[in-house]
Amino acid sequence: MSWDGTLSLLVTEPWSDYGLVDSGGGRKLERYGPYRFIRPEPQAMWTPAAAEWEADGEFLGGSDEEGGGRWQLVPRVPPRWDLARGAVRFHAANTPFRHLGFFPDMAVQWDFMEARMGAGRSFLNVFGYTGLASLIAAAAGATVTHVDASKKAVAAAKDNAVLSGLAEAPVRWLVDDALKFLRREVRRGNRYHGLMLDPPKYGRGPDGEIWSLERDLPELVQLARQLVADDGFVILTVYAIRMSAVALAGLVAEHFAPLGGRIEVGDMAVREEVRGTLLPTAIFARWSAG
Repeated sequence: MSWDGTLSLLVTEPWSDYGLVDSGGGRKLERYGPYRFIRPEPQAMWTPAAAEWEADGEFLGGSDEEGGGRWQLVPRVPPRWDLARGAVRFHAANTPFRHLGFFPDMAVQWDFMEARMGAGRSFLNVFGYTGLASLIAAAAGATVTHVDASKKAVAAAKDNAVLSGLAEAPVRWLVDDALKFLRREVRRGNRYHGLMLDPPKYGRGPDGEIWSLERDLPELVQLARQLVADDGFVILTVYAIRMSAVALAGLVAEHFAPLGGRIEVGDMAVREEVRGTLLPTAIFARWSAG
């Protein structure tokens, strides 16, 4: 079936080691385990619930378009600390890219994926970064292939595997260019029960390959269509780009509607703890066989 025009909203709720505490005035206050941090958030256009925030650090300066900026942290914040999501443990850290080494709004996608994983299932995580999706799939019993162009990111993912007690789990950790790897997998005739695609706006492969979301997204979706098993699923998330969820729906439906199954498209958001306000973070598209 084709996409029916319905837009969905997927909301990540607070959990023990993460929460969006308050937001507004172009900023957000979040808790990451025992620490609280303030980060810029242009979409938080409302007034915060609290007039003043107490935090252990703030990311200052820079913009989504220009990058840059720096963290201003109190001395008690360590270089990194441990957090958990279900059975998976991982490191958090104040990175130069304003985030904390993982993307908590992806929790709603992790839950969708985890429910469809298990022994005998295979999972491919492309642009896998520090590996939370890969480890959640591995903890559920799946055989996992994790691909990222950054050696540093893959090393961090392996560290998280050790922290989670999954160092011996069936995970292939690959430093590779996403499109080159996917093209080879298509030629090999490989298929996966689940694919996670979380591409950046811009990026570089290990050999200097240039990734551009606006240019390369159509091929990424086309390759995913050829790699997904008949009873599988594909998750695609898109951040930091001026693109409508409706446009994403048209691209995904072109390739996946002939398979039948279900196509979901819409917004992702995180629920604020103080008032329940929803802070949008990304757009997404999912196809699943059932």
